[in-house]
Amino acid sequence: MTKHRFLPALPLLTVLVMLGPVLAGLWGTVLPAFGHFPVAGLTGPNLSGFQSLLDWPGLPRSVLLSVFTGFASTLIALSIVMLVTAGWSGTKAFQTLERLLSPLLSVPHAAAAFGLAFLIAPSGWLSRLFSPWLTGWDRPPDLLIVNDQWGLAMTTGLVVKEVPFLLLMTLAALGQAEAARSRTIASALGYGRVTGWLKTVFPRVYAQIRLPVYVVLAYAMSVVDVAVILGPNTPSTLSVQIVRWMADPDLALRVQAASAALLQLSLVIGALVIWRVGERAIGWLGMMWIAKGNRGALDTVAAGISLALATAAALAIFLGLLVLLVWSFAGFWGFPDALPQSFTFKNWMRHSEGVLEAVGETAAIAVPVTLAALILTIGCLEAEYRYGLRLSNRGIWLLYLPLLLPQTAFLPGLQTFMLTIGVDVGRVPVMATHLVFVLPYVFLSLADPFRAWDTRIGTIASALRASPDGVLWRVRVPMLLRPILTAAAVGLAVSVGQYLATLLIGGGRVQTLTTEAVALSSGGDRRAIGVYGLMQTSAALLPFALALLIPALAWRNRRGLRHA
Repeated sequence: MTKHRFLPALPLLTVLVMLGPVLAGLWGTVLPAFGHFPVAGLTGPNLSGFQSLLDWPGLPRSVLLSVFTGFASTLIALSIVMLVTAGWSGTKAFQTLERLLSPLLSVPHAAAAFGLAFLIAPSGWLSRLFSPWLTGWDRPPDLLIVNDQWGLAMTTGLVVKEVPFLLLMTLAALGQAEAARSRTIASALGYGRVTGWLKTVFPRVYAQIRLPVYVVLAYAMSVVDVAVILGPNTPSTLSVQIVRWMADPDLALRVQAASAALLQLSLVIGALVIWRVGERAIGWLGMMWIAKGNRGALDTVAAGISLALATAAALAIFLGLLVLLVWSFAGFWGFPDALPQSFTFKNWMRHSEGVLEAVGETAAIAVPVTLAALILTIGCLEAEYRYGLRLSNRGIWLLYLPLLLPQTAFLPGLQTFMLTIGVDVGRVPVMATHLVFVLPYVFLSLADPFRAWDTRIGTIASALRASPDGVLWRVRVPMLLRPILTAAAVGLAVSVGQYLATLLIGGGRVQTLTTEAVALSSGGDRRAIGVYGLMQTSAALLPFALALLIPALAWRNRRGLRHA
């Protein structure tokens, strides 16, 4: 009976686990921002933090960079995904692109950023491949490509990672948008493939992926690890500057950092409002465009360009990972040689001890966090099934809230809050913070397969005198083994890729593959970066491989469950 009393309360407990740290972090940000920081001997309220922030000469440029990179990367990635889906969905080319992009979703942002940097830098692989026979360069050109002052390299890196995510969200939405039927009707009326899709399918698809698009915009405006690797340094984006102030030994600068965090939050909220207004404007213009009846004279050009850009995004990650692999085994590699003069295991041997320690720390955090997220998610979905609960629109917004809020808005405050109440930094607080970000992704990954399960099977099991718990653990969970393992793989990948949560809440004492890899970016040791970047990518990709392999082995004698 205890279990049955506990199960209906599990959704509320899950919300508290997910949003509790967020609310504590926001509280820990607001108080110092208005001058109340007793740990540093400061009592408020006052506006000294905001005054110091406004006096910082790099503020206008930093804000501009954050806004520009966020809007530009989101607009470009969304445009590529919509056009390539409009022009190629249902074709063999689209299926090939889908197979290329889907595995890349799990590649950590830091590893993808390192790979891109090693490709496009003046001494990068692309420059080497075309030198000196085409460029005439016998030494790296004096060009500022990576860390450029306009954040173009950072924007490119974000686009490369956002395209697979938005494509996956779009593919999930197509099944509920009657895309094939609408495309057939539009074609019969003489519309081109792209124009017909944009006029009939796009409005329904976008309504379903609106929240993921908001997540992409909020993330792009406040990302830290990609900004450290690819973004400008003088000044940096606002999120990177917040982290630098938080790391300063002068505790008074944390008041300035808290003020900047609230500014970051305001920028993201303002950007989301502007984006929402833009949606209304585009909708109004779209109605006028539909009324004109244009059939689409440039459809072929738009489809070709979008496919080329999506393929380039996939190749950028694949080639980036390949060049990380080459650098990890490289001996002497002078410019403009396309390949090293020799390959060696010395790089791996030299970093093996540190890598193994980072792997152990990463696993010690990611595995328990993912298990906790799975248990909470399955419990919430089972409570929804047994007691007729339904996730309302408000609940969906709560689920996305930790992903919509910039991490720099509440993680610095969470660290300050922990200091205020006397909680020490370390692995356990880091795990609790990782759960805030892992839980939404695990829930979103598992919810649809769990709800789509044929409940008639449960009715048959109950008729055979199986208890509700027996139906869950002996029937439903085994049949949903593949989606459960896939959700676990998503959770592990999210935890592996967490940088800011580990850095701030761990107080520098928790060293994972991601924190170590990003820390190496300032040193410029490409061989070490290659080793850590590959290990970070492997830690994120291995769970997905197991999620495919384990069900295939477990159900090798159960034909009906092989693709469940």
